[in-house]
Amino acid sequence: MPFDGTVLASVIHELCFLKGGRIDKITQPERDEIILHIRAKGENHRLLLTSNPTAPRLGLITENKNSPLQAPMFCMLLRKHIGGGRIVAVEQPRFERIVELHIDAVDELGERSGKALVLEIMGKHSNIILLDTDKKILGAIKHVPPSISTARPILPNMRYSPPPSQGKINPLADKLKIQNSQTTIQKNIFKSYTGISPLLATEICERAGVYERSVLSDSEKIKLQDIFAEIFSCVKNNQFENAIYSENGKPIDITALPFSIYSRYEKQIFGSPSEMLEMFYSQHDEAYRISQKTADLRKIVTNLQNRCYKKGVIFQKTLEEIQERDQLRIKGELLTSYIYKLERGMTSFTAENFYDNNQLLEIALEPTLTPAENAQKYFKKYNKQKRTFEALQEQVKENNHTLFYLESVAASLLTTATEADIAQVQQELIEQGFVKARSAKGKKNQRPAKPLKIRTADGFDIYVGKNNTQNDEITFKIAKPHDLWFHIKNMPGPHVVLVTNGVEPSENAILEAAALAVKHSRASGSTKMEVAYTAKKHIKKPPNAKPGLVTYDRHRTVIV
Repeated sequence: MPFDGTVLASVIHELCFLKGGRIDKITQPERDEIILHIRAKGENHRLLLTSNPTAPRLGLITENKNSPLQAPMFCMLLRKHIGGGRIVAVEQPRFERIVELHIDAVDELGERSGKALVLEIMGKHSNIILLDTDKKILGAIKHVPPSISTARPILPNMRYSPPPSQGKINPLADKLKIQNSQTTIQKNIFKSYTGISPLLATEICERAGVYERSVLSDSEKIKLQDIFAEIFSCVKNNQFENAIYSENGKPIDITALPFSIYSRYEKQIFGSPSEMLEMFYSQHDEAYRISQKTADLRKIVTNLQNRCYKKGVIFQKTLEEIQERDQLRIKGELLTSYIYKLERGMTSFTAENFYDNNQLLEIALEPTLTPAENAQKYFKKYNKQKRTFEALQEQVKENNHTLFYLESVAASLLTTATEADIAQVQQELIEQGFVKARSAKGKKNQRPAKPLKIRTADGFDIYVGKNNTQNDEITFKIAKPHDLWFHIKNMPGPHVVLVTNGVEPSENAILEAAALAVKHSRASGSTKMEVAYTAKKHIKKPPNAKPGLVTYDRHRTVIV
């Protein structure tokens, strides 16, 4: 569920204890988030405000995030205006997805002045804005010039106006008004009231038994109004149930109230909404950071692949141009054989081609050359094309190997799970000469990424390489000669090793290892794939081969 009005209300209720707290420190770990370090009730707290377009939110955090050595401009602005200030109030105006932190600060002249730090939670339009007492904008984490929004620009020295309410009603201040229409009731509720997400509107209608209905009877209207009043009575009285709903251990959603539509999922209840949010978004934020940091590598690999494709086209065109090279040799030999019939000044000669059942073959001649020079001309041209062909054979082979290798790197970037994995792929590309080495500052203490290790239900260990460096590691350092090695057929993918310890593995263990070879490849999600497997002793590393590239024989095939 989006960070809606109910979740925000729960967080703001929790933050009441910050009233009177002092802002000791302000940091900006990422370009779209601020952390206020607040001393309140004798303890230190970290309050996160983020305008991340995919996960904007507010909440206390326990993680101590690293900040850049040089503070960004907006962070410096906040330090100037609210550093050392005290929290006066934390408010949610009109039950909107807006937070106003009112702060009593000291200005440059030493006089007390009120400031407000506003977090607008509006998806890709989310923002953090600093205002003075007169609601004049002092700065924002994202400037919005008139060229982007003529209706509501966000720039310093302009007067702040809140986002337009679009005529929506505050559900805490008015009861539910129902009008029969062509649209569904839940859509009307979502579009008519502030702070209500489509999911919450669905929950309200489900409880009243009118989901996907557009026309209600009088009794149904009364029941829907009662449910609506009951839910927002809980909000008014701060009766929240902060929970993460999960399926098979994977978080599905968060809510600040009990949701009957999620009754089939596992539910973990938290006493603190901030604790719930930190746990839920930790996975989301990590995935977002990984995506951002792999973007450059994906672009580099894509460009390198395109270069290989273009080379392949050029090579193919050249091969087509020299495919008749043997004809040049034959013409030279025929001219040599019939040289006694040739004279300087001839422009052509028709010879019986004894290489082709004495068929007549017309050979062009250069009249300024002697017969021997004409024959030599054909031999030189043939030898040049022959050398070109031989060189192209190696170049085509190398280009195909490079392309296959780059496809394997691209596939590994799709399954990259940690920053250590990214660093390992980047180092691999540096060592192969595809990426220039950059400063390793700040990366010396980073632990190298390890292959994925899984234990089957019947006790066998399986290793999965998440990139080519790990593929070589598990194949040539971890695997023993009689362990089984798996790889998806005819496409790049991870090396998978099933550790047998000298015991015949079960059919289930073999199928599980084969399934992992598919799951961690580009073919993940396919309905039917072939996976080759063989003993590790049959795996060979060709001389000078790139990471992850091997040859194998005596393999079997399993369908997964």
